[in-house]
Amino acid sequence: MSHVAHELHEEFPEHAEAIHALKAKNAHFARLTEEYHTLNRAIHRMETNVEPADDATIEDLKKKRLVLKDEIAGFLETA
Repeated sequence: MSHVAHELHEEFPEHAEAIHALKAKNAHFARLTEEYHTLNRAIHRMETNVEPADDATIEDLKKKRLVLKDEIAGFLETA
């Protein structure tokens, strides 16, 4: 179980400027990144037992985070 937060700037360090620019000009992308951030923080709190949860719940949230990350990566590939 990883206790490392998966922040977008850490996941896509080479796209930091593109992330910032897309958030400013694309409302859908901005919503995706906000959703990712909210979900990521919740997972991190669960993994560090700040807000304990069962393994199945954490795994479901991780899958949702991965779907968001894939969609964000798609935007970054075309940016």
